[in-house]
Amino acid sequence: MLDVIKSCGAVICAAGAGLAPADKKLYALRDVTGTVQAIPLIASSIMSKKIAEGTSALVLDVKTGSGAFMSDPKKAGELARVMVELGKRAGVKTRALVTAMDVPLGLTAGNALEVRESIEVLAGGGPSDVVELTLVLAREMLDAAGIKQLMDPADALKNGAAMDSWKAMIRAQGGDPDAKLPQARENILVTAESDGMLSSMDAMSVGIAAWRLGAGRSKQGEKVSFGAGIEIHAKPGAQVKKGDPIYTLHADEPERFARALSALENSFGISQDGSVAERLPLIIEKIEG
Repeated sequence: MLDVIKSCGAVICAAGAGLAPADKKLYALRDVTGTVQAIPLIASSIMSKKIAEGTSALVLDVKTGSGAFMSDPKKAGELARVMVELGKRAGVKTRALVTAMDVPLGLTAGNALEVRESIEVLAGGGPSDVVELTLVLAREMLDAAGIKQLMDPADALKNGAAMDSWKAMIRAQGGDPDAKLPQARENILVTAESDGMLSSMDAMSVGIAAWRLGAGRSKQGEKVSFGAGIEIHAKPGAQVKKGDPIYTLHADEPERFARALSALENSFGISQDGSVAERLPLIIEKIEG
């Protein structure tokens, strides 16, 4: 892992069982004692692994809104502050951004679909909200590491440097950056039932639908369909006409569509007066140690 970081500046990895071995046992206790939502225990679970990695600087993206574990922005801010304080006490330069997940971020929900969207961002395109959040987090990371003056992440997206680093990282980890991403075998459209302004879209409903399509698992060890998920064709503020596509649903098994459609039944609204539901700002709060 260190060799990859030294050679190309980044690595993607998962925590092994030995990184913070007590965490799994503590989570099992939280599950049976009704303390899964306890902020001190959530914070210690997350930060124990970060600190055990030997991290010197850490930037946390704490999601809030209907599609997040911490749906209440005040609770999300509290969690962020506790984690920043834990990092500070452990000698890790830690900062956190509380960011919105009341409306889906970007235009996809699902494993390969989101990877494809990330590659679009690295190539200088992609949805504006994903680009904005990516740049904010990248600048915070460079600042936390004390190297913000060396580069502007926006330039790295424009000149291809970000994409070059992505490809180098994949090769260094034994992957093929040009490999074809998985695609689900079946897809269906969800369309607008009337003309008007798309006034709202619920991130939780979209997430549940993507999970029901096979993008997530309901129990440990269950197979995930990497091509399953949802493409979003219009977001709140867009003008739509009856029959315009709102979602494309992707699944390997067509029998999954009915339950996904049930989750999406009230997932978006269309207004005839041009009104749009109030939503959270993308960057809600920044907390520094």
